[in-house]
Amino acid sequence: MDEISYPYLNKPAKSSFAKKAFWLFSFLIIVGAAYGSFLTYKIYSVGKKINIENTDTPSFLRTAQSLTAATSVDLKGYADGRINILLLGIGGKGHPGQNLTDTIMIVSLNTRTNQVALYSIPRDMYVDIADSTSRAKINTIYQIGLGDMKNDPASGVNLIVKTVEELTAQKINYYAILNFGGFEKIINTLGGINIVNERDIYDPSYPGPNYSYAPFRLEKGFHHLDGATALKYARERHNDPEGDFGRAKRQQQVLQSAKNKIFSAGTFLNPIEVNNLLDALGNNIVTNAAPAEIVSFLKLAQKMDTQNINNVVLDAWNKDSLLKIVHINNFSALVPRVGNLSEIQELAQNVFDLNILKRRRAEIEKENASIVLINGSGNAKILTAIKKLLSVNLDYKNVAVASAGKFIYDKTIVYDLGNGARPFTLDELATKLPATVSYLIGADIQKLAGSQKTDMILVIGKDLEERYNMEEGTLEDLNKARDDQESQDFNKN
Repeated sequence: MDEISYPYLNKPAKSSFAKKAFWLFSFLIIVGAAYGSFLTYKIYSVGKKINIENTDTPSFLRTAQSLTAATSVDLKGYADGRINILLLGIGGKGHPGQNLTDTIMIVSLNTRTNQVALYSIPRDMYVDIADSTSRAKINTIYQIGLGDMKNDPASGVNLIVKTVEELTAQKINYYAILNFGGFEKIINTLGGINIVNERDIYDPSYPGPNYSYAPFRLEKGFHHLDGATALKYARERHNDPEGDFGRAKRQQQVLQSAKNKIFSAGTFLNPIEVNNLLDALGNNIVTNAAPAEIVSFLKLAQKMDTQNINNVVLDAWNKDSLLKIVHINNFSALVPRVGNLSEIQELAQNVFDLNILKRRRAEIEKENASIVLINGSGNAKILTAIKKLLSVNLDYKNVAVASAGKFIYDKTIVYDLGNGARPFTLDELATKLPATVSYLIGADIQKLAGSQKTDMILVIGKDLEERYNMEEGTLEDLNKARDDQESQDFNKN
């Protein structure tokens, strides 16, 4: 009897385990389906609310399909390999200059390499207004658009989108406009964010709510910031040696920290936090992204490499900066250091691989071209400005000046005496000044250059006068202009 086995006696235990596994699996499927349904409905309802263009009728079914789809190919720009999103930060009601864009940033996503780049445009940049012959500081253009379109955000934002597209030569696929109150609520909903402050900050005249002032202090080092403090950290500029340019860097830092918090498991898998976050977004942000596209963005963002983000800030902080501070009428502003937008557009084009620009610079240094300047504009100030640009900003080592006598030339021409032996230098001068290229030098130009042995002769014409005739200013001038503007906005209210 001891040798007889009874296998059927083990069956109840196996059956019990199988039943438990089955019910557990079924429970997880039900919970997952419920959470998916909740997320779909919430994104659909919020997305419908914040999408101000209504060019694509929101569909709950399409939103659900986007949530379960394997790819995000429905996003504009996805197939081209690059999605550009324009982020605009405004004060909103209760803040001076409530429709001035305090933050202007392009977030670029490389859909092939999963790279992310942030490209900040300073609010004091003086630009051509799209569809117009007028110029203005870029932070006023959204407000100008609202005024022209009778305060319609959907139509008003198109003006700044077009202006940024012309400025950077990049297609803007999406935009999002967030006010200060919404920023605070989003950070608070996330439970705050972590940042490392690089220096002690003390600003006794930080602009507070309802047109007030309040001191702001933050010591150097690691901090966990709530919404109100994060907003102050992102906006403060009075105590930053780099002014608005330093502030743009902090804004990029805050954006990265918030993104990491949103896509952490603790937030993204918590239905209560997701619900609160979407509610905060729904009341304080507007965009042209449809609900289904928002779902695609959430999935795409999880794949992006946010540990190696390329951060670019257009500034006028040092000799390598692409902008310069100038006086225009009675105010200070920022303009390209060269005579056109070529450097700004080149940087935007290569923002995912900045080494391309470094390699080109290295080739120019290797060519070590000698250049003789002949001022044919009749304006000595233009000669000084261009000599400084070449020698100081672009770091050319061999720049000499020859007298033009009484000759006046309408067009700027760069004569290549080396028959194309220095192509990188020639291309830079032609593109950035700008100048027309010629390989045939006339006897009059050769005579003006005299016996100086040179690789290139640059004849400065009157066509560069308007581009280089602005009086240059300092960072202190720019900060004072910003203080005066904020004071005016404050007193208006």
